[in-house]
Amino acid sequence: MGEGLSNIKKWNIIYPIYINSKKTIAEGRRISATKACENPTCIEIGDCCKHLKIPCAIELDKAYPRDFMQKGRVRVLLKKEDGSLYNPAIGTKKQLMLQVAGLVPRHPGRVKKQEPASSSTAAGGSKPGKGGKKKK
Repeated sequence: MGEGLSNIKKWNIIYPIYINSKKTIAEGRRISATKACENPTCIEIGDCCKHLKIPCAIELDKAYPRDFMQKGRVRVLLKKEDGSLYNPAIGTKKQLMLQVAGLVPRHPGRVKKQEPASSSTAAGGSKPGKGGKKKK
């Protein structure tokens, strides 16, 4: 992670609010509510970035301007200095947000209660209560 650290000001910033399904677009959510996750923390986002092999720096002293009570943001570096991607599957900030939002619900800090029962009860229906009409 050493090569771009001096240039950390140029890194992309992801605030937890960007992928929070509890927030509206007006409040700052950047991806669809169905793909977003519930109340992510910047620590969870940082862990997910590390899992995706993307360099990141967690800044706990910073806050999102529209919701300055929620502290913390994550700086991420998507491309190496030569322009190649750290993770070939993630080329844009939006792709990263979608990937992270998919990983946060499975974060070790969250998966305590459901894990033992998942083999028997969750095997029945894939997503109960999802509802909605299918487009043809």
